Parts: sequence; C-alpha cells; structure tokens
Amino acid sequence: MPSFDIISEVDQQEVRNAVDQAVRELRNRFDFRGVDASISLEDSVVLIEAPEEFQIKQLEDILRDKLTSREVDVRYLEPGAVEGAGKVKRKRYTMRQGIDRDTAKKITKMTKDSKIKVQAQVNGEKVRVTGKKRDDLQAVMALVKEADLSTPLQFNNFRD
Repeated sequence: MPSFDIISEVDQQEVRNAVDQAVRELRNRFDFRGVDASISLEDSVVLIEAPEEFQIKQLEDILRDKLTSREVDVRYLEPGAVEGAGKVKRKRYTMRQGIDRDTAKKITKMTKDSKIKVQAQVNGEKVRVTGKKRDDLQAVMALVKEADLSTPLQFNNFRD
C-alpha cells in the first residue's frame, strides 16, 4: 500500500550557515561598530546578545533575513523572553523539531473529515498516511499544504 510521512524537521546545517552569514553581516554593519553584540548557535538554541532591546530587534531581523534566504522557515524559531543581565540583554530562540500532539491530531482529523479514502496515524513526532491510491495520498498532501497550521511541514518517505 502506498504511504508517506508528514514530518516537521529543520535542516541544522542550513541553520548553522544562516547564523554564520548573520554573524558576518553583523561584523560589517556600520551601526554595530564598537557594540558588543553577537549571534550564536548552541545545539538547537540560537542566542542573540546586545546592549539594548532595539539592537536585539535589529539582530532578529538580520537572522530572519538570512534564514529566509537559506529557505529555512522562521516558524521553527520559538522566541523566549528578553533577559537583562547587567549591560547585556539576551534573547534565546529554541528550534522546534517534530510535530506536537495537538497538530498531529488536527492533521488526522482533517484527513478523516475530508472523506478521502486514507488512514492517518500518529507515530511519535510524525504522521503516517496510507491509502490504496497514489492520487488519494497526493490529495491529502494538497489538503495539508492548504491548511493554516502553525508548524512548517514536510512530506517524505513516499512509498508506492
């Protein structure tokens, strides 16, 4: 039976490249000369540091621009609160991996309500969709793409 998986995974190499590009642009920006500001990546956390909050906003814009140019969806970033520690303010962004339970339930409910002859089941942090016809699976893909979900999704492991 044909099947495919719906997943939500970020390409860590592309994120690393985007952070490196943002750091290079930060070094070359005139408005950040002599300012102790930085962007760093540690595991799945992006850390932005700057003396003022408006500079943190500027660094966020630089990072979002670089992520978008590397075709990484910015919805993977989950922003934290701005922390003030002395002269430096920090903001952490954690990278979301996998589909959370609520989104997985929405996807399975959508497929059942669409009356397309497929079965959707949750397997950990992914959703497996199986059906008898390839066209039905492609219809489910189109349905999920059109849905306004807050999580960026990819389709992989398509088997005929």
